[in-house]
Amino acid sequence: MANIVVLGAGIGGMSVAYELRAVLGKGHGITVVGDGPLFSFTPSNPWVAVGWRKPKDIQIGVAPHLAKHDITFNGAGAERVVPDQDHLLLRDDTRLDYDYLVVTTGPRLAFDEVPGLGPAGHTHSICTTEHANEAWAAYQAFLANPGPIVVGAAAGASCFGPAYEFAMILDADLRKRKLRDRVPITYVTSEPYVGHMGLGGVGDSKGLLEAEFRQRHIKWITNARITSVEAGTMHVDEVDARGQPLATHALPFAYSMVLPAFTGVDAVRSAKEMCNPRGFVQIDAHQRNPTYRNVFSAGVCVAIPPVEATPVPTGAPKTGFMIESMVTAIAGNIAADLAGKPAEAKATWNAICLADMGDTGAAFVALPQIPPRNVTWARVGKWVHLAKVAFEKYFLAKMRSGNTEPVYEKYVLKLLGIERLK
Repeated sequence: MANIVVLGAGIGGMSVAYELRAVLGKGHGITVVGDGPLFSFTPSNPWVAVGWRKPKDIQIGVAPHLAKHDITFNGAGAERVVPDQDHLLLRDDTRLDYDYLVVTTGPRLAFDEVPGLGPAGHTHSICTTEHANEAWAAYQAFLANPGPIVVGAAAGASCFGPAYEFAMILDADLRKRKLRDRVPITYVTSEPYVGHMGLGGVGDSKGLLEAEFRQRHIKWITNARITSVEAGTMHVDEVDARGQPLATHALPFAYSMVLPAFTGVDAVRSAKEMCNPRGFVQIDAHQRNPTYRNVFSAGVCVAIPPVEATPVPTGAPKTGFMIESMVTAIAGNIAADLAGKPAEAKATWNAICLADMGDTGAAFVALPQIPPRNVTWARVGKWVHLAKVAFEKYFLAKMRSGNTEPVYEKYVLKLLGIERLK
Protein backbone atom coordinates (compact mmCIF):
# COMPACT_ATOMS: atom_id res chain seq x y z
CA MET A 1 0.00 0.00 0.00
CA ALA A 2 1.37 3.44 -0.96
CA ASN A 3 1.18 6.42 1.37
CA ILE A 4 0.37 9.59 -0.60
CA VAL A 5 0.57 13.02 1.02
CA VAL A 6 -1.04 16.08 -0.56
CA LEU A 7 0.43 19.33 0.77
CA GLY A 8 -2.22 22.04 0.44
CA ALA A 9 -6.00 21.98 0.82
CA GLY A 10 -7.04 24.56 -1.75
CA ILE A 11 -8.53 24.10 -5.21
CA GLY A 12 -5.63 21.93 -6.38
CA GLY A 13 -5.16 19.97 -3.16
CA MET A 14 -8.79 19.03 -2.59
CA SER A 15 -9.24 18.16 -6.26
CA VAL A 16 -6.15 15.95 -6.50
CA ALA A 17 -7.02 14.09 -3.29
CA TYR A 18 -10.47 13.26 -4.64
CA GLU A 19 -9.11 12.27 -8.06
CA LEU A 20 -6.43 10.07 -6.54
CA ARG A 21 -9.03 8.26 -4.47
CA ALA A 22 -11.25 7.79 -7.54
CA VAL A 23 -8.37 6.44 -9.65
CA LEU A 24 -6.62 4.32 -7.00
CA GLY A 25 -9.58 2.97 -5.06
CA LYS A 26 -9.41 2.19 -1.35
CA GLY A 27 -6.09 0.33 -1.35
CA HIS A 28 -3.79 3.29 -0.70
CA GLY A 29 -3.53 5.89 2.04
CA ILE A 30 -4.13 9.55 1.17
CA THR A 31 -3.46 12.36 3.62
CA VAL A 32 -4.10 16.04 2.96
CA VAL A 33 -2.10 18.59 4.96
CA GLY A 34 -3.76 21.99 5.13
CA ASP A 35 -3.17 25.26 6.91
CA GLY A 36 -6.28 25.44 9.06
CA PRO A 37 -9.63 23.61 8.87
CA LEU A 38 -11.36 25.44 5.99
CA PHE A 39 -11.42 25.33 2.19
CA SER A 40 -12.06 28.73 0.59
CA PHE A 41 -13.24 29.33 -2.96
CA THR A 42 -10.71 32.09 -3.62
CA PRO A 43 -12.25 33.35 -6.92
CA SER A 44 -15.09 34.78 -4.81
CA ASN A 45 -12.78 36.87 -2.60
CA PRO A 46 -13.45 40.10 -4.56
CA TRP A 47 -17.12 39.76 -3.62
CA VAL A 48 -16.20 39.29 0.04
CA ALA A 49 -14.17 42.51 -0.05
CA VAL A 50 -17.25 44.57 -1.01
CA GLY A 51 -19.68 42.73 1.24
CA TRP A 52 -21.46 40.80 -1.52
CA ARG A 53 -20.42 37.54 0.17
CA LYS A 54 -19.58 36.60 3.73
CA PRO A 55 -16.63 34.25 4.34
CA LYS A 56 -19.02 31.48 5.43
CA ASP A 57 -20.70 31.65 2.00
CA ILE A 58 -17.53 30.52 0.20
CA GLN A 59 -15.91 28.23 2.78
CA ILE A 60 -16.47 24.62 3.79
CA GLY A 61 -14.89 22.42 6.43
CA VAL A 62 -12.23 20.22 4.84
CA ALA A 63 -12.03 17.21 7.19
CA PRO A 64 -15.65 15.95 7.09
CA HIS A 65 -15.86 16.02 3.30
CA LEU A 66 -12.52 14.27 2.79
CA ALA A 67 -13.41 11.69 5.44
CA LYS A 68 -16.38 10.54 3.34
CA HIS A 69 -13.82 9.33 0.80
CA ASP A 70 -11.46 7.76 3.35
CA ILE A 71 -8.98 10.65 3.03
CA THR A 72 -7.20 11.80 6.20
CA PHE A 73 -6.85 15.51 6.95
CA ASN A 74 -4.24 17.26 9.08
CA GLY A 75 -4.69 21.01 9.51
CA ALA A 76 -1.43 21.71 11.35
CA GLY A 77 0.37 23.03 8.28
CA ALA A 78 3.86 22.15 7.07
CA GLU A 79 7.04 23.51 8.61
CA ARG A 80 9.45 21.92 6.12
CA VAL A 81 9.53 19.48 3.22
CA VAL A 82 12.44 17.02 3.38
CA PRO A 83 12.32 15.36 -0.06
CA ASP A 84 15.63 13.49 0.20
CA GLN A 85 14.18 11.64 3.22
CA ASP A 86 10.58 11.37 1.96
CA HIS A 87 8.85 13.18 4.81
CA LEU A 88 7.31 16.43 5.98
CA LEU A 89 7.83 18.14 9.30
CA LEU A 90 4.58 19.71 10.46
CA ARG A 91 4.14 22.78 12.65
CA ASP A 92 2.95 20.63 15.55
CA ASP A 93 6.35 18.79 15.43
CA THR A 94 4.79 15.74 13.76
CA ARG A 95 6.82 13.86 11.13
CA LEU A 96 4.73 12.65 8.18
CA ASP A 97 6.34 10.08 5.86
CA TYR A 98 5.25 9.56 2.27
CA ASP A 99 5.81 7.38 -0.77
CA TYR A 100 4.47 10.11 -3.03
CA LEU A 101 4.16 13.83 -2.31
CA VAL A 102 1.86 16.18 -4.25
CA VAL A 103 2.62 19.86 -3.62
CA THR A 104 -0.39 22.15 -4.11
CA THR A 105 0.33 24.84 -1.54
CA GLY A 106 -0.43 27.92 -3.57
CA PRO A 107 1.99 30.86 -3.13
CA ARG A 108 3.65 32.90 -0.46
CA LEU A 109 2.44 36.49 -0.87
CA ALA A 110 5.59 38.61 -1.29
CA PHE A 111 4.28 41.91 0.10
CA ASP A 112 7.71 42.44 1.65
CA GLU A 113 9.21 43.11 -1.79
CA VAL A 114 7.60 46.59 -1.83
CA PRO A 115 7.93 48.78 1.29
CA GLY A 116 4.51 49.57 2.74
CA LEU A 117 2.61 47.04 0.59
CA GLY A 118 -0.01 44.69 1.98
CA PRO A 119 -2.36 44.36 4.95
CA ALA A 120 0.55 44.89 7.36
CA GLY A 121 1.32 48.11 5.47
CA HIS A 122 -1.02 50.53 3.74
CA THR A 123 -2.81 48.49 1.04
CA HIS A 124 -5.37 45.70 1.15
CA SER A 125 -5.42 42.26 -0.43
CA ILE A 126 -7.99 39.82 -1.81
CA CYS A 127 -5.52 36.93 -2.13
CA THR A 128 -7.01 35.09 0.86
CA THR A 129 -10.53 35.14 2.28
CA GLU A 130 -9.17 36.47 5.57
CA HIS A 131 -7.52 39.34 3.71
CA ALA A 132 -10.70 40.00 1.74
CA ASN A 133 -12.73 40.16 4.94
CA GLU A 134 -10.26 42.69 6.37
CA ALA A 135 -10.55 44.66 3.12
CA TRP A 136 -14.35 44.70 3.56
CA ALA A 137 -14.01 46.15 7.06
CA ALA A 138 -11.76 48.92 5.69
CA TYR A 139 -14.11 49.49 2.74
CA GLN A 140 -17.02 50.13 5.10
CA ALA A 141 -14.98 52.84 6.82
CA PHE A 142 -14.02 54.23 3.40
CA LEU A 143 -17.68 54.53 2.39
CA ALA A 144 -18.25 56.97 5.24
CA ASN A 145 -15.52 59.24 3.85
CA PRO A 146 -14.82 58.32 0.20
CA GLY A 147 -11.86 59.48 -1.86
CA PRO A 148 -9.47 58.19 -4.55
CA ILE A 149 -8.98 54.43 -5.02
CA VAL A 150 -5.89 52.75 -6.47
CA VAL A 151 -6.11 49.10 -7.55
CA GLY A 152 -3.33 47.17 -9.20
CA ALA A 153 -0.57 44.59 -9.37
CA ALA A 154 3.04 44.87 -8.26
CA ALA A 155 6.12 44.08 -10.33
CA GLY A 156 6.48 40.31 -10.70
CA ALA A 157 2.77 39.65 -10.13
CA SER A 158 1.34 36.77 -12.11
CA CYS A 159 -2.36 36.84 -11.20
CA PHE A 160 -3.93 39.92 -12.79
CA GLY A 161 -7.53 38.79 -13.23
CA PRO A 162 -8.63 39.53 -9.64
CA ALA A 163 -7.21 43.08 -9.88
CA TYR A 164 -9.29 43.79 -13.01
CA GLU A 165 -12.32 42.22 -11.35
CA PHE A 166 -11.94 44.21 -8.16
CA ALA A 167 -11.50 47.56 -9.94
CA MET A 168 -14.74 47.04 -11.85
CA ILE A 169 -16.64 45.48 -8.94
CA LEU A 170 -15.75 48.57 -6.90
CA ASP A 171 -17.01 50.73 -9.75
CA ALA A 172 -20.31 48.81 -9.86
CA ASP A 173 -20.74 48.86 -6.09
CA LEU A 174 -20.03 52.59 -5.81
CA ARG A 175 -22.51 53.34 -8.60
CA LYS A 176 -25.19 51.39 -6.72
CA ARG A 177 -24.42 53.45 -3.64
CA LYS A 178 -24.53 56.75 -5.63
CA LEU A 179 -20.93 57.46 -4.56
CA ARG A 180 -19.05 56.84 -7.81
CA ASP A 181 -18.87 60.54 -8.66
CA ARG A 182 -16.80 61.12 -5.51
CA VAL A 183 -14.26 58.35 -6.15
CA PRO A 184 -11.55 58.57 -8.86
CA ILE A 185 -10.24 55.04 -9.61
CA THR A 186 -6.78 54.31 -11.05
CA TYR A 187 -5.51 50.89 -12.15
CA VAL A 188 -1.72 50.52 -11.76
CA THR A 189 -0.03 47.45 -13.24
CA SER A 190 3.29 45.96 -14.25
CA GLU A 191 1.66 44.73 -17.49
CA PRO A 192 2.89 46.40 -20.70
CA TYR A 193 -0.72 47.11 -21.69
CA VAL A 194 -4.20 46.71 -20.28
CA GLY A 195 -5.40 43.17 -20.97
CA HIS A 196 -1.96 41.57 -21.17
CA MET A 197 -2.70 39.55 -17.99
CA GLY A 198 0.71 37.90 -17.99
CA LEU A 199 -0.33 35.96 -21.11
CA GLY A 200 0.48 38.31 -23.96
CA GLY A 201 -3.26 38.97 -24.21
CA VAL A 202 -6.14 36.60 -24.95
CA GLY A 203 -8.05 37.42 -28.13
CA ASP A 204 -8.72 41.15 -28.14
CA SER A 205 -8.42 41.42 -24.37
CA LYS A 206 -6.54 44.71 -24.80
CA GLY A 207 -9.32 46.46 -26.70
CA LEU A 208 -12.02 44.83 -24.62
CA LEU A 209 -10.65 45.85 -21.21
CA GLU A 210 -9.53 49.30 -22.34
CA ALA A 211 -13.09 49.91 -23.56
CA GLU A 212 -14.50 48.77 -20.21
CA PHE A 213 -12.12 51.04 -18.31
CA ARG A 214 -13.01 54.03 -20.52
CA GLN A 215 -16.72 53.42 -20.11
CA ARG A 216 -16.28 53.21 -16.34
CA HIS A 217 -13.92 56.22 -16.12
CA ILE A 218 -11.11 54.10 -14.68
CA LYS A 219 -7.69 55.56 -15.50
CA TRP A 220 -4.68 53.28 -15.90
CA ILE A 221 -0.89 53.30 -15.71
CA THR A 222 0.91 50.37 -17.36
CA ASN A 223 4.61 49.41 -17.35
CA ALA A 224 4.44 50.56 -13.75
CA ARG A 225 6.63 49.56 -10.83
CA ILE A 226 5.28 50.37 -7.39
CA THR A 227 8.37 51.46 -5.47
CA SER A 228 6.84 52.17 -2.07
CA VAL A 229 3.58 52.92 -0.30
CA GLU A 230 3.00 55.24 2.61
CA ALA A 231 -0.25 56.16 4.32
CA GLY A 232 -2.45 57.70 1.63
CA THR A 233 0.20 57.82 -1.14
CA MET A 234 1.54 55.25 -3.60
CA HIS A 235 4.86 55.94 -5.34
CA VAL A 236 5.09 54.53 -8.86
CA ASP A 237 7.80 54.57 -11.54
CA GLU A 238 6.49 54.28 -15.10
CA VAL A 239 8.81 53.10 -17.90
CA ASP A 240 8.54 52.97 -21.68
CA ALA A 241 8.57 49.92 -23.95
CA ARG A 242 12.39 49.69 -23.63
CA GLY A 243 12.28 49.85 -19.85
CA GLN A 244 13.60 53.43 -19.75
CA PRO A 245 12.19 55.90 -17.18
CA LEU A 246 9.13 57.70 -18.48
CA ALA A 247 7.40 59.27 -15.46
CA THR A 248 7.08 59.10 -11.72
CA HIS A 249 3.75 59.26 -9.93
CA ALA A 250 2.72 59.99 -6.37
CA LEU A 251 -0.85 58.67 -6.35
CA PRO A 252 -3.09 59.74 -3.48
CA PHE A 253 -5.58 57.18 -2.22
CA ALA A 254 -8.18 56.73 0.47
CA TYR A 255 -8.42 53.00 -0.27
CA SER A 256 -6.11 50.66 -2.17
CA MET A 257 -5.87 47.00 -3.10
CA VAL A 258 -2.70 45.70 -4.76
CA LEU A 259 -1.86 42.12 -5.75
CA PRO A 260 1.73 41.22 -4.81
CA ALA A 261 4.31 39.09 -6.57
CA PHE A 262 4.36 35.44 -5.49
CA THR A 263 7.11 33.13 -4.29
CA GLY A 264 7.04 29.54 -3.12
CA VAL A 265 5.94 29.02 0.49
CA ASP A 266 8.69 28.72 3.08
CA ALA A 267 8.08 25.03 3.82
CA VAL A 268 8.65 24.16 0.15
CA ARG A 269 11.29 26.67 -0.92
CA SER A 270 13.59 25.37 1.84
CA ALA A 271 14.02 22.25 -0.34
CA LYS A 272 16.19 24.16 -2.81
CA GLU A 273 17.03 21.21 -5.08
CA MET A 274 13.30 20.84 -5.76
CA CYS A 275 12.62 24.49 -6.62
CA ASN A 276 13.66 27.40 -8.81
CA PRO A 277 15.23 30.52 -7.22
CA ARG A 278 11.78 31.96 -6.40
CA GLY A 279 10.83 28.79 -4.53
CA PHE A 280 8.41 27.37 -7.12
CA VAL A 281 8.45 23.60 -7.67
CA GLN A 282 10.20 22.48 -10.85
CA ILE A 283 8.14 20.03 -12.92
CA ASP A 284 8.48 18.10 -16.16
CA ALA A 285 5.76 17.51 -18.77
CA HIS A 286 4.10 15.00 -16.42
CA GLN A 287 3.93 17.36 -13.39
CA ARG A 288 6.81 15.44 -11.80
CA ASN A 289 9.85 16.97 -10.15
CA PRO A 290 13.02 16.17 -12.16
CA THR A 291 15.15 15.71 -9.02
CA TYR A 292 12.73 13.84 -6.77
CA ARG A 293 10.70 11.48 -8.94
CA ASN A 294 8.10 10.77 -6.26
CA VAL A 295 7.21 14.47 -5.92
CA PHE A 296 4.51 16.00 -8.12
CA SER A 297 3.09 19.51 -8.12
CA ALA A 298 0.12 21.49 -9.43
CA GLY A 299 -1.24 25.00 -9.24
CA VAL A 300 0.25 28.37 -8.42
CA CYS A 301 3.26 26.77 -6.70
CA VAL A 302 4.70 25.25 -9.90
CA ALA A 303 7.54 26.90 -11.81
CA ILE A 304 6.41 28.30 -15.16
CA PRO A 305 8.58 30.84 -17.01
CA PRO A 306 7.04 34.17 -18.08
CA VAL A 307 5.23 34.05 -21.41
CA GLU A 308 7.41 36.88 -22.70
CA ALA A 309 9.89 39.46 -21.49
CA THR A 310 8.17 42.68 -20.41
CA PRO A 311 9.70 46.06 -19.42
CA VAL A 312 8.51 45.52 -15.84
CA PRO A 313 8.53 41.84 -14.77
CA THR A 314 5.27 39.89 -15.07
CA GLY A 315 4.59 36.22 -14.40
CA ALA A 316 2.32 33.68 -16.06
CA PRO A 317 -0.92 32.98 -14.18
CA LYS A 318 -2.15 29.51 -13.31
CA THR A 319 -5.90 29.56 -13.87
CA GLY A 320 -8.53 27.24 -12.39
CA PHE A 321 -9.08 24.87 -15.33
CA MET A 322 -5.33 24.80 -15.98
CA ILE A 323 -4.87 23.63 -12.38
CA GLU A 324 -7.57 20.99 -12.78
CA SER A 325 -5.82 19.65 -15.89
CA MET A 326 -2.57 19.38 -13.89
CA VAL A 327 -4.44 17.51 -11.15
CA THR A 328 -5.89 14.97 -13.59
CA ALA A 329 -2.43 14.35 -15.06
CA ILE A 330 -0.93 13.80 -11.59
CA ALA A 331 -3.58 11.27 -10.59
CA GLY A 332 -3.05 9.33 -13.80
CA ASN A 333 0.74 9.38 -13.52
CA ILE A 334 0.83 8.22 -9.89
CA ALA A 335 -1.56 5.40 -10.79
CA ALA A 336 0.71 4.44 -13.70
CA ASP A 337 3.81 4.49 -11.48
CA LEU A 338 2.15 2.23 -8.92
CA ALA A 339 1.29 -0.18 -11.72
CA GLY A 340 4.92 -0.20 -12.92
CA LYS A 341 4.07 1.73 -16.08
CA PRO A 342 5.69 4.93 -17.40
CA ALA A 343 4.07 8.29 -16.74
CA GLU A 344 2.29 9.37 -19.90
CA ALA A 345 -0.46 11.78 -18.85
CA LYS A 346 0.17 15.41 -19.84
CA ALA A 347 -2.01 18.33 -18.83
CA THR A 348 -3.35 20.50 -21.66
CA TRP A 349 -3.03 23.68 -19.57
CA ASN A 350 -6.13 25.00 -21.31
CA ALA A 351 -7.54 28.14 -19.73
CA ILE A 352 -11.13 29.21 -19.15
CA CYS A 353 -11.50 32.44 -17.19
CA LEU A 354 -14.74 34.08 -16.06
CA ALA A 355 -13.96 37.59 -14.83
CA ASP A 356 -16.81 39.31 -12.99
CA MET A 357 -17.31 43.05 -13.45
CA GLY A 358 -20.06 43.52 -10.92
CA ASP A 359 -22.97 43.90 -13.32
CA THR A 360 -21.46 42.24 -16.37
CA GLY A 361 -18.33 40.18 -17.01
CA ALA A 362 -15.63 39.05 -19.43
CA ALA A 363 -14.94 35.47 -20.52
CA PHE A 364 -11.55 34.42 -21.85
CA VAL A 365 -10.69 31.08 -23.48
CA ALA A 366 -7.09 30.19 -24.38
CA LEU A 367 -6.32 26.70 -25.72
CA PRO A 368 -3.64 26.23 -24.50
CA GLN A 369 -3.04 29.00 -21.98
CA ILE A 370 0.57 29.53 -23.07
CA PRO A 371 0.90 30.80 -26.69
CA PRO A 372 0.97 29.90 -29.53
CA ARG A 373 -2.65 28.78 -29.20
CA ASN A 374 -5.11 26.68 -31.15
CA VAL A 375 -8.07 28.73 -29.92
CA THR A 376 -8.25 32.17 -28.33
CA TRP A 377 -11.21 34.48 -27.76
CA ALA A 378 -12.66 37.00 -25.34
CA ARG A 379 -16.29 38.08 -24.86
CA VAL A 380 -18.15 40.52 -22.61
CA GLY A 381 -21.73 40.15 -21.42
CA LYS A 382 -24.15 39.95 -18.51
CA TRP A 383 -24.13 36.16 -19.00
CA VAL A 384 -20.53 36.02 -17.72
CA HIS A 385 -21.54 37.56 -14.38
CA LEU A 386 -24.36 35.02 -14.06
CA ALA A 387 -22.04 32.18 -15.14
CA LYS A 388 -19.50 33.09 -12.46
CA VAL A 389 -22.18 33.13 -9.75
CA ALA A 390 -23.34 29.69 -10.93
CA PHE A 391 -19.76 28.39 -11.09
CA GLU A 392 -19.14 29.40 -7.48
CA LYS A 393 -22.10 27.28 -6.30
CA TYR A 394 -21.16 24.46 -8.64
CA PHE A 395 -17.52 24.26 -7.55
CA LEU A 396 -18.36 24.32 -3.85
CA ALA A 397 -20.79 21.48 -4.50
CA LYS A 398 -17.97 19.55 -6.22
CA MET A 399 -15.73 20.03 -3.19
CA ARG A 400 -18.50 18.78 -0.89
CA SER A 401 -19.30 15.73 -3.02
CA GLY A 402 -15.78 14.78 -4.10
CA ASN A 403 -16.87 14.38 -7.73
CA THR A 404 -14.28 16.58 -9.44
CA GLU A 405 -15.40 15.97 -13.04
CA PRO A 406 -19.16 15.33 -13.21
CA VAL A 407 -20.38 13.67 -16.40
CA TYR A 408 -22.19 16.75 -17.70
CA GLU A 409 -19.11 18.94 -17.21
CA LYS A 410 -16.94 16.41 -18.97
CA TYR A 411 -19.13 16.23 -22.04
CA VAL A 412 -20.06 19.92 -22.24
CA LEU A 413 -16.39 20.87 -22.21
CA LYS A 414 -15.65 18.22 -24.83
CA LEU A 415 -18.26 19.80 -27.09
CA LEU A 416 -16.34 23.06 -26.74
CA GLY A 417 -13.09 21.28 -27.60
CA ILE A 418 -11.70 21.73 -24.09
CA GLU A 419 -9.85 18.68 -22.74
CA ARG A 420 -7.93 18.18 -19.49
CA LEU A 421 -5.29 15.83 -20.95
CA LYS A 422 -3.36 15.81 -24.20
